[in-house]
Amino acid sequence: MTAAPTTRRPDSLPPVVSEPRPRRGRRDRGWAAAMTTTALWLYAAVAVVPLVIMLLNSLRTNRDLATQPLGLPLQPDFTSYQRAWIEASFSTYFLNSIVVTVSSVVIATAVSLLAAYALARAKGRLMSVIEAVFVSGLMMPVFLMIVPIFYLLDSFGLVSTRTGLVMVYAAVSVPFSVFVLTTFFRQLPGELEEAARLDGAGPFRMFWSVMAPLVRPAIATVVVFRFVPIWNDFFYPLILIRDQQKYTLPVGLTSFFGEYQTDWSTLFAGLVIATVPLIFLFLVATRQIIAGLTAGMGK
Repeated sequence: MTAAPTTRRPDSLPPVVSEPRPRRGRRDRGWAAAMTTTALWLYAAVAVVPLVIMLLNSLRTNRDLATQPLGLPLQPDFTSYQRAWIEASFSTYFLNSIVVTVSSVVIATAVSLLAAYALARAKGRLMSVIEAVFVSGLMMPVFLMIVPIFYLLDSFGLVSTRTGLVMVYAAVSVPFSVFVLTTFFRQLPGELEEAARLDGAGPFRMFWSVMAPLVRPAIATVVVFRFVPIWNDFFYPLILIRDQQKYTLPVGLTSFFGEYQTDWSTLFAGLVIATVPLIFLFLVATRQIIAGLTAGMGK
């Protein structure tokens, strides 16, 4: 340890030991961390407040909502959930959203995983051009693609079908998924593939058993970032679906809005039903990302 600096007094008295000055950098970092934590908690509180209001209002009647919009459900009423699920055909909309969203995410993730692995490991000008084509899909506005998409699906007889909607969502999700997964694959060392090849693993075995498990955090990220916008999308189902029995949740929610009166209690109940899968997905995906990162650090 370095001795503290001493100061010699002129009158032959014992030297006075000066105290070391505290480092300002460490204190500044502590204040910055505290302010960042406070800002994040405030943001979380602001984000949670609308969800709490939505849940509380779903347990109240329309009369209570009209007289006291921000009141508390002193006598919770669950009939709004029954009306939303049965009378408003919300069970059908919920099933349509589950089928369309899960199918789209699974297809897009599977295709993007194979394409990203090939782009990350192959070298050449052709692969660079293919990667640029994939990335260019991120710059295409949704509203500019709807007319050619509609005519393309109409030529195959897929308008107003869940299959056509799944194909559109899967195709739109591929560019972002390929971009994220390619970045993760390029960070993996090539020695892993060489070791697997020496052990007798073929290309598919090498990809499925060695490389794919190492990018689980990227897969979870892709699933979350594509599941949420597809689940909440209103534009494509409104244009491509004409049969009410094939509506997804965002389009089905419009049935609660009338010309002269709106069933607010049932609407809030429908919003809660539509939000629960997203909350569950975020909880599961967060655990998967942390588990994948921890497993990679342990290895």
